[in-house]
Amino acid sequence: MQHLPEKFADWFATKGWSIHPHQQAMLDRADAPALLLIAPTGGGKTLSGFLPSLIDLAKGEHQGMHTLYISPLKALAADIQRNLATPVAEMALPVTIDSRTGDTPASRRRRQRADPPHIFLTTPESLALLISYEDAPRMFAGLKRVVIDEIHALAESKRGDQMMLALARLQRICPGLKRVGLSATVEDPAAIAHLMARHPDPCEVLLADPGPPPDIRMLRTEEAPPWSGGGAAYAIPAVLEQIRRHKTTLIFHNTRAQAEIFFHNLWLANEDSLPIGIHHGSLDRVQRERVEAAMVRGELRAIVCTGSLDLGIDWGDVDLVIQIGAPKNVKRLVQRIGRANHRYNAPSKAMLVPANRFEVVECIAALEAVLAGELDGEPRGPGPRDVLCQHILIAACAGPFDADALFAEFTSAGAYAALTRPEFDACLDFCATGGYALRAYDQWQRLIRRPDGSWQLRDPRAAQRIRMNIGTIQDTDTLKVRMKRNRGGKPLGEIEEGFAATLSKGDTFLIGGQIVRYEGLRELIVEVSRDAARKPRIATFMGTKFATSTQLSARVQRMFTQDAWPDLPQHTAEWLHLQREFSQLPQPGRLLVESFAHDGREQTVIYGFAGRNGQQTLGLLLSNRMEALGLHPLGFVATDYATLIWGLDALEDPAPLFDLTALREGLDSWLAGNAVMKRTFRASATIAGLIERNTPRARKSGRQATFSSDILYDTLLRYDPDHLMLQITREEALRGLVDFGRVEEMIGRIEDRIDHRRLPRVSPLAAPLFLEMGRVPVNGAAEERLLAEESARLMEQSGLAGLTQPPALP
Repeated sequence: MQHLPEKFADWFATKGWSIHPHQQAMLDRADAPALLLIAPTGGGKTLSGFLPSLIDLAKGEHQGMHTLYISPLKALAADIQRNLATPVAEMALPVTIDSRTGDTPASRRRRQRADPPHIFLTTPESLALLISYEDAPRMFAGLKRVVIDEIHALAESKRGDQMMLALARLQRICPGLKRVGLSATVEDPAAIAHLMARHPDPCEVLLADPGPPPDIRMLRTEEAPPWSGGGAAYAIPAVLEQIRRHKTTLIFHNTRAQAEIFFHNLWLANEDSLPIGIHHGSLDRVQRERVEAAMVRGELRAIVCTGSLDLGIDWGDVDLVIQIGAPKNVKRLVQRIGRANHRYNAPSKAMLVPANRFEVVECIAALEAVLAGELDGEPRGPGPRDVLCQHILIAACAGPFDADALFAEFTSAGAYAALTRPEFDACLDFCATGGYALRAYDQWQRLIRRPDGSWQLRDPRAAQRIRMNIGTIQDTDTLKVRMKRNRGGKPLGEIEEGFAATLSKGDTFLIGGQIVRYEGLRELIVEVSRDAARKPRIATFMGTKFATSTQLSARVQRMFTQDAWPDLPQHTAEWLHLQREFSQLPQPGRLLVESFAHDGREQTVIYGFAGRNGQQTLGLLLSNRMEALGLHPLGFVATDYATLIWGLDALEDPAPLFDLTALREGLDSWLAGNAVMKRTFRASATIAGLIERNTPRARKSGRQATFSSDILYDTLLRYDPDHLMLQITREEALRGLVDFGRVEEMIGRIEDRIDHRRLPRVSPLAAPLFLEMGRVPVNGAAEERLLAEESARLMEQSGLAGLTQPPALP
């Protein structure tokens, strides 16, 4: 057992602290190649990660960088720097600390490369940029430890893949490098450990005492939730009452648009003028930082926010978290709950507010999962190849490389451990030539092979352009929003370019909690003025549209097998009882399909519980199948749990609709001509370096990038359909936007166990689907038939029904 040095023991004593068992375990295992610490929020995870480094650096013997800290958030890196400065200053340790993010001035960046600090804090994107320089081996020489904070958040995205490839490069520079991962919410520690360690090295998992269970319950309101919708406006009075009772309340939403709507409604009802702020990723950075500073000072009673505040920043005295809308994912809910009572062994207090009647059921299921300690998550596939291509170009920027050595380096990263040499060679050929259909164009001839067999940039000047486009975060096509003034007014944030294109002068929308009036577009800036008197349109922020996890969906279905639901509010329990009496409730391992006539159309409802993307895809594929079977579908709408399709003809037997082979064929033909593929191609081609969003002269607008990527996509599809980028595009579309894997999982789970109920009218469970937004029309033979029927009706009304030829014109 390694004892704390006297200076550190005294400092702990002055704080009234004693070292936690997991902090001692981290000290004792400091020499392990890789460690993953899972500890509750407020449990001193950050100090656990840095304590071995601070003790080593206290000796005053180390020159250059000792510890690299990687955070998914720029604000988190800044927060850690502030927190680390306290023990360093109070113990007078000979330790230098600095951080680098996209906001760091160029002069400071140059100084950091020339004279690195002992502890360096950064993000995955900045790290990828740093290892692209020729002097990276000198900057990172002597690096002993890397600390990855909130590793669960990085492990779920391409940013994590990019980071692990960068760590593989650092491990080559510093073979003895030790890796440490920190997280509060990990559903599969072994999977994260595999991702984090240098393959095939092991990674030890340390589990801290989870502390007391959270104080979490559903917020009771006088008014029942509506049948559909996501705004939860009905709960505003009850939420305001909770804000009054607590010091600081974080109010989480799943999308930025929902956060804007709720903040606006909350402010209108805020008769006590309580100080309330809003925080999300589309707001201007200055506005976000102002809200963050006010939070730390304890000046705000509530903050309406999104995932921008999910992660472990210590935001002062937060004593309540409210989640508006079903959390969709238990792990995300636990992460958000942890923002309240940011102290070790103190229960976090949280409340759930379902936005509609079905979300009441989902919220209860999520509560049960949290109390049972069951987290969820979707398994990730192999490391994406577009990130791999970008990393080959990053390696080339740093100087000539040997392909065999680079392949060995890449396969030491957990997500790429199963990468085959042909797959790697295909990526290398793409980076070198652009691939078969593009090798005639100079702009994609980026690598050449040297006489000794190694590879290098064909033109060293290309390194600047490659570095300008490093990163895996794909900007949605956004435009800056500013108040209109002669020389440019106050920046408010960003809105989607597609939404801006729909605006006409005088239209109003919400941003930053205020209503603004669209005045015009000038130099890609949306100019607005204040207009509080109008009812606003809502700005469309992409953000993240979460899908309910597979595990949470299964828990909801298990709830349906109960005889009664004493934990549900009476109005929701009665609704489910009515559904059971009138039709039946969806059952685990079976598929419920309801069909009935309504509003002059035949309706079919499929309760697949495949998540929003999966159910949306199911709507597309099944409507195509129904079209092929002559059922004349007209359109569909999807939620997380069901798809409603309406058309002209009744469904007699649903089984033929769910033939997996036919669905796959339908998916392929649909994808081939669909905008989803072009959108996915554009994202992957940008990451892989085929398309440049940033150039030394100017950044391309979203429309320019779309135009060039559409031309490239159509060209490759026509002349090189097996091109690497088209292969990657299909993989990414299936994995992300389409989520066909959830559809396959659903069909595999139900096999042929389909319960078809032909009903005399709309069922209680189907009724909310008729109130959903986002209905998708189906263009097919039904349109022609409707036109023919309408023509026949008009002919009969005109007394011309018996004519076989149109009357002659006079």
